[in-house]
Amino acid sequence: MKPFEPKQFRQHFPLVVSTNSKNEKLMPLVYFDNGATTQKPDCVIDNYQYFYQNINANVHRASHLLSTKATTAYEHTRESVKSFINAKSNKEIIWTKGTTESINLIAASLGKQILNAGDEIILAVSEHHANVVPWQLIAEQTGAKIKVAILDATGKLDINEFNKLVTNKTKIVCCAHVSNVLAKINPINEIIKKAKSVGAITVIDGAQAVAHFSVDVQALDCDFYVFSAHKMYGPTGVGVLYGKQALLEAMPPYQSGGEMIKVVSFKEQTTFNSLPFKFEAGTPNIAGVVAYAKAISFIRQFDSAEITDYEQQLTHYCYQALNKVFEVEFIVDEMPDIPVITFIIKGHHNHDIATSLDSFGIAIRSGHHCAMPLMEYLNISGCLRVSMAPYNTFAEIDYLIECLNKILNQEHDSLQEELSFQCIESNEAASVVIIDKFSKVKSWDSRHREIMLLGKQLNRLDKNLRDEQTLISGCESLAWLVSSKNSQGVFNFQADSDAKIIRGLLVIVLAAYDGKTAEKIQLFNIEAYFESLGLMQHLSPSRGNGVLAIVDKIKSLTL
Repeated sequence: MKPFEPKQFRQHFPLVVSTNSKNEKLMPLVYFDNGATTQKPDCVIDNYQYFYQNINANVHRASHLLSTKATTAYEHTRESVKSFINAKSNKEIIWTKGTTESINLIAASLGKQILNAGDEIILAVSEHHANVVPWQLIAEQTGAKIKVAILDATGKLDINEFNKLVTNKTKIVCCAHVSNVLAKINPINEIIKKAKSVGAITVIDGAQAVAHFSVDVQALDCDFYVFSAHKMYGPTGVGVLYGKQALLEAMPPYQSGGEMIKVVSFKEQTTFNSLPFKFEAGTPNIAGVVAYAKAISFIRQFDSAEITDYEQQLTHYCYQALNKVFEVEFIVDEMPDIPVITFIIKGHHNHDIATSLDSFGIAIRSGHHCAMPLMEYLNISGCLRVSMAPYNTFAEIDYLIECLNKILNQEHDSLQEELSFQCIESNEAASVVIIDKFSKVKSWDSRHREIMLLGKQLNRLDKNLRDEQTLISGCESLAWLVSSKNSQGVFNFQADSDAKIIRGLLVIVLAAYDGKTAEKIQLFNIEAYFESLGLMQHLSPSRGNGVLAIVDKIKSLTL
């Protein structure tokens, strides 16, 4: 076993040691979105390519040499996962596309099999949507009821309140080992013990756990444990469903097709394959599964205690540094258990902060984090999440705090600062003025600053006009739009948003359309306009979709 050296560990990850400069000025890439997906080490990337160049063939069925090699490598990974989580048998390891499909498989197969009207499913309020929606659908189909377990002040499932929910009607209990938002380790052992006391099935979402500490499914004695390869340095599109063999044997197939059958006949009943193949219909992500073995062997070569200690140091350092920023407000009490820290910035929209940090080359996550029930429970619309991995550094945390303070200080300074854009009097020339201004700024951080300054020119919409009718559907942040048309058929628009970055983007979009007739609005080449600004390629997909939603709303109002 190798000792863990942070600097050497970091060198295995090509994306984090390079820059995102391309044609822009050199800028560091600080990747703090590891809770969404981790970066991949060289050995995983190389193995993925090696498979397609040297082994590529389908698994299990063919009798030729390449298929034998592919099958051997594919099943070797299953054995690696079995060992990694200490399952009893390879038959208990089912390949899926990810945690989401694993939960859907359990809900659709087992849920339909054991749930009846009046039965109860218990979910924690902090669950990811992937561990909520499948159960809602099955509950609707079977007549089962969902009961929601609340949290304590630290963000962990409140075990005393949970115990009160468990009854003889409880059939399934679903809980994340670690919340993807709150980063607190739930009292899983007590949850499983209580569920077993009434014969309930336990489904544990380990997506955020497996990358940060060892998991022993036999010691936990859970019925199901699910996780994804891409959150622990492996490829995307590969998930693991661990289930106790007896349960898996009794469950009907989730999907049908090739590989999951023994015999198909029009004359006799079709018979299904044995475990684990019964649940693996069709050609799987063979290259991804094979490369996942490299991710497991990569992480297991290091002293896990040393990695955990380093992650705890990062967590403490970042938590304390953020705590010193006056505007930062943590959403639950106490430091998180894994290096994932969530907070809000008082007086600022989460998306504005995340987009501003992105202009400095810092990737963090903002929004509801696929946990809308939790946001509602905490009475917030969303939050910021900084999620770290062992390849992150203390210097990166310092840079985050430096940039965050710079963003907040710029906000204060800009109250006295003259806007870089002069007020635009002529609607006809507005888009030309914006194009001219943007042509003089080359880097994304400069463009971002100009967009934020533009937002200050937006004539804010009366609050009484911000309703469901004026809401722009498809925009990541809340945004509203109203229109009016004069006797000459000329349209004027007024818009608003709760996010500063969207207000700036609204000014840009309205500059293209305001003061035009319906015919001119429909004919205006908005794609060319955005391209001349160098805009869309810098926006996140969801933000870009939001801009297009604004355009669609304008066009629909003028038809």
